[in-house]
Amino acid sequence: MTPPQSYANHKKYVFMYHRVAFALILVLLIWAIRLLIKEPSLDSVIALITVVVLGFLFWYARIFPLGVQNRVIRLEEELRYGRILPDDLRARAGELSLGQVIALRFASDEELPGLMRQVLGGQLTTQDAIKRAIKVWRPDHYRI
Repeated sequence: MTPPQSYANHKKYVFMYHRVAFALILVLLIWAIRLLIKEPSLDSVIALITVVVLGFLFWYARIFPLGVQNRVIRLEEELRYGRILPDDLRARAGELSLGQVIALRFASDEELPGLMRQVLGGQLTTQDAIKRAIKVWRPDHYRI
């Protein structure tokens, strides 16, 4: 059984992607640069270009889904704000940065208005500070 999500374990980490694939691309990049320096040729240039393209694919394979996920989180939270926030906070929700919205999504419905007031008042400024202030964690098991 999966332990309940909390500040300590909420970050998603995929060993084969974050460590192994990155390390292999890095090794290939070093190899391609070394090959180009040692034996300059069209083949060594193509090898370096191939590794650079692979690096871009690796980067964008992560960044594009994160962009979509952030848009979905913003939409979900706007709907949630309409359901549970008092009018004064709902009117100011647009002042939140994307990072603040993302951090506040972990707050329970009961805790959200108070935390949002602290964020809008400048007492909680970073994502980490917001997440650490959450007492009742609302898990997000669907993130990528």
